[in-house]
Amino acid sequence: MATGSVIKHFGPSHLRQMAITLPSLREQVQIAELFDALDERIMVLRETNATLEAISKALFKSWFVDFDPVRAKQEGRAPEGMDEGTAALFPDGFEESGLGLVPKGWRAGSVYSLANFINGASYKAFEPNAERRGLPIVKIAELKSGITAQTAFSDLEMPEKYQLNSGDILFSWSGNPGTSIDTFVWSHDQALLNQHIFKVVPSTIEDRSFVLLALKHLKPVFTELARNKQTTGLGHVTVADLKRLQVVKPDSGLLAVWNEVISTIVDQAFAAMQQAHTLSALRDSLLPRLISGQLRLAETEAVVALGPT
Repeated sequence: MATGSVIKHFGPSHLRQMAITLPSLREQVQIAELFDALDERIMVLRETNATLEAISKALFKSWFVDFDPVRAKQEGRAPEGMDEGTAALFPDGFEESGLGLVPKGWRAGSVYSLANFINGASYKAFEPNAERRGLPIVKIAELKSGITAQTAFSDLEMPEKYQLNSGDILFSWSGNPGTSIDTFVWSHDQALLNQHIFKVVPSTIEDRSFVLLALKHLKPVFTELARNKQTTGLGHVTVADLKRLQVVKPDSGLLAVWNEVISTIVDQAFAAMQQAHTLSALRDSLLPRLISGQLRLAETEAVVALGPT
């Protein structure tokens, strides 16, 4: 219906010519109430995820950045919030290192040494298609919004290192420093990894929570590094930056206990995020079908009742 010889346009006169079918006002109200309830559940799940992430970040900072348990033992106090067995794993003092004072026996190492950082393939290498054949290609946009109508797909057989699975840690190292440089956990189905994003593979399962929270804690540092290299609105964090940036890591015994303490919180946060994604996708797919009459409200309520709680 758009008109115009050079630039096509669609104006009010065209809208007046269009007719659409709508449910009755009563059904519209019921649909709105159903989707309000869905939105409320999604919001609660996202708030739960944010709260659990905040708890895990605060605990990481206390143990491995501020060294609160070590300081407590040095002052003759019992560390707060932990049993005697866990407290015994912390040293009772500090020693000099290249990073200044660090807990006795702990070692400093580069961020790059914490895991294997695998960069994604170039976009063209996937031979992207708009017909949604194969697997979605994950760019920075997908890290923020998930798989959308704008997501390109690829049906090429790509090397395993470029394949993503739910639960993989991803670090976006290029883009707008304030909004794109960040660490994510992929919570969707299998996908393919585009360049400008590292898949971060810890050496062992026990290292995963430490690596994830170390990267999240360092977000302000990464943002500043990217901002210092910013050109035309974009910045980046390089492998050289990751090799130069140092962190302090505890011994394997304490790391194992840390993993036991924090893994439940991290897993609960991840589950809440997954459920929020599932409900969002359900909401977005059901709404047009309800409005068009393809799906009846009673059927939708049954589907929603079977969804995540």
